Amino acid sequence: MTLPRELDPRRLETFRVVATLGKISLAARALYLSQPAVTAQVRQLEEECGAPLFLRTPRGVALNERGQALLVYAQRIRGALDEASAAVAGEARSAGGQLVLAASTTVASYVLPALVVGFCRASPGTSVRMDVGNTGQVLEAVKEGRVPLGMVEGHARAAGVRLEAFLADELVATLGGPSAPPLPPVRRLGDLEKIPLVWREPGSGTRAVVERALRRAGSRRRARRGDLQLASTEAIKTAVALGAGLAFLSRCSMQRELASGALRTLSLPGFRIRRSFSWVLPASDLAGVAGDFVRYCQSDSHQLY
Repeated sequence: MTLPRELDPRRLETFRVVATLGKISLAARALYLSQPAVTAQVRQLEEECGAPLFLRTPRGVALNERGQALLVYAQRIRGALDEASAAVAGEARSAGGQLVLAASTTVASYVLPALVVGFCRASPGTSVRMDVGNTGQVLEAVKEGRVPLGMVEGHARAAGVRLEAFLADELVATLGGPSAPPLPPVRRLGDLEKIPLVWREPGSGTRAVVERALRRAGSRRRARRGDLQLASTEAIKTAVALGAGLAFLSRCSMQRELASGALRTLSLPGFRIRRSFSWVLPASDLAGVAGDFVRYCQSDSHQLY
C-alpha cells in the first residue's frame, strides 16, 4: 500500500493565502514571492494531494470541493502557529509590541485615537503604525496582507476579508452657523436640488453611504457642477462653515464645531442615514497585538463619545 506524501507546511500556508485572496498575484504580494513561485508551490501541493484544489477562472482562482476541505485544516494550522508564537513570546508581549492597522480617514481622525491611547496605556511599551486612506484602500491593504487589521465606515461586506460592525454612527445634514453666508432654505429632501453639496471624494465609504441612502429615498441628487468634492472631513467642515454648501457629516466628527456654533445640523423629514464603523479582518483568525487591540476596543467602545 502506498502512503500519501506528507504535506509541506510552507506550501500549505501559500495555499491558504491564495485561497483567502482569490488571486495568485495578490498572494504573491502578500507573501513577498514571485507569481511563478506561488504557482509552483500550489501545483506541488496539488501533486502531494493527488488532485487539483482550485478551479482556474478569468478572474483568478476558486476552491473546488477538495480545496475547501483542505482550507479548514490550513486555517487551523495557521491558528495553532499563531497561538504558539504568542505563548513563547508572552514575556516579550508584556513589554509591548507593535500595533499595525489601517483606517479610513473619518475613523482615523475621530474614533481610533482615543482607543489607541487607552490601549497603549494598558499595554506599556506598545508602538503604533496606523496607515490612513479611503475605505477602498483600507480593504485592499487588509485583503493583500499589508496590514493585519483595519477599520472603515460604510461597508457591510467586501470580498476577501471579514467585516464586523463595531460602533453605530449617523450622518447628518450639516450647514454653516449663523455667521455663514445664507443659502436657500432646506426643509425636505427635494430642496437639495436648490443648493450646492460638499462631497467626499470617490472611493470614500462616507460618500458611498450617502449616495446609497439618497437613491433609496428616491432622490436623484448626485455630484454635479458647482459642488465641491474634498478628500478630508476637516476640509469639508471648513468649507461648510464658510457657506460652500450642505454636507452629510458624521455626528462624531463635529462635536466641537456644533458646540461653538460654527456648524449646525438640520432634519430632513423621513430621511436618516445610519451606518456602522466596522473592523476589517483577515479571513483567518486574528492574533498577536492586533487581536489584543480588538478585544480591548470591544470592551471599552462605550468610552468613545
